[in-house]
Amino acid sequence: MGFWEVLLIAIALSMDAAAVSMSNGMCQKRIRLPHALLTGGLFGGFQAAMPLAGYFLARLVTSAFMSAFNAVSSILSFALLAFLGGRMIFGAVREMLEAKKAKDGGQGQGESCPVQGDVPSVGKLLMQAVATSIDAFAVGVALQMEAISGNFPLGIFPSVTVIGCTTLLICVAASYLGKLLGGKLADKAELFGGLVLVAIGIKLLLEGLL
Repeated sequence: MGFWEVLLIAIALSMDAAAVSMSNGMCQKRIRLPHALLTGGLFGGFQAAMPLAGYFLARLVTSAFMSAFNAVSSILSFALLAFLGGRMIFGAVREMLEAKKAKDGGQGQGESCPVQGDVPSVGKLLMQAVATSIDAFAVGVALQMEAISGNFPLGIFPSVTVIGCTTLLICVAASYLGKLLGGKLADKAELFGGLVLVAIGIKLLLEGLL
């Protein structure tokens, strides 16, 4: 797994955080760059920390059973990425169907916010950052499986740096997009992220089997 694959995973992982950033931005009267950077920094920090934790925890567990994990590492990588991607796809499709049902029923004629002009507190942003980064823990486990198979030349620290920085930039942009477009792209972002994770999982599986 090289740089470009890690970058694609980073983009896919950031889609949940991007969707939340869009929703936050939609509810603000004005997007201020320091707050957008704070949002992106918190989301990016947790998005980098979770795979790092997953990677080293998996390393601790697999060290005692290296030969067994070496035989099935590509299958485990595929299973983890496919599961995460499938869950994102399912959630995005469900949201789109619910939105369509509400529209057909004459409801939800526009995006709404609990409090117009409300700026999320640091505490709320922290909770959102944790919630949107939990999936990244499993990606860290998948990266450890790739390291076991010898297919991870980039290494964990450059990888989590790419993941964190990518999430930061995407979340800053998403805050502004949320203000301009509302939440219309949020479900599409999650769908895209899910498809990317599944595609990378299939690629890793094929590389391991062939």
